[in-house]
Amino acid sequence: MLKHLTLALALLVALPAAAKSLDGTETYDLLFRNGTLNEVSRDATLVYQRSVTNTLKPEAGDRDSGDIALSFSADQPGLAEIEFRQDGKTRGLGRFPASVGNPMIMYFYESVIRDMAESAGGSPFYIRNRVKEALVQPSDVVEGEAQFDGRTIATRTISLYPFREDPNRDRMQGFGDLELQVVMSDDVPGWYLALTADAPGAGGDPVYRSKITFDVLEGAE
Repeated sequence: MLKHLTLALALLVALPAAAKSLDGTETYDLLFRNGTLNEVSRDATLVYQRSVTNTLKPEAGDRDSGDIALSFSADQPGLAEIEFRQDGKTRGLGRFPASVGNPMIMYFYESVIRDMAESAGGSPFYIRNRVKEALVQPSDVVEGEAQFDGRTIATRTISLYPFREDPNRDRMQGFGDLELQVVMSDDVPGWYLALTADAPGAGGDPVYRSKITFDVLEGAE
């Protein structure tokens, strides 16, 4: 029996939001929260939608937009598997220990690192190191609300800017202004409601935008 938790996504309802300062350890621990899959049935599949706009490499946007499904290994229930789905085809993206947390957060960051290196050039190792440094820097977590499954839920949002002070930002073809935003909630299966990477560009049209949103929980009794 399928149990669908459809997403009526109106992120961050226009209400006053409260911000709290976090140190680097608190930032990392909230983003990579342990145990976020513990309450998800091992018979269930978490399905996310990924939408990509890439003006530097439009064909990559088409290639990378689709669904991402997280399920649990039939032979090893302690492992979470994620796969990409597009036009009836699937492609495995990896297997991860489910006890650690939801691997969608790692997939999100790694996909942005790959996309930036592919589109704007530069070393993926350099880009990855700047992103890793941002994950352990002090940040502000903003408390807000969103519409989810027909009700209002409490959310927490963290935004990171890994290249804001980078001496090479002017050579990054718009990615120097990259914002990495994660919206989280205890009321969303798997913890992550939305993961967005946005390089806004100077003319108003984004140079790059990747958004992953939780869509549906399939297969739970």
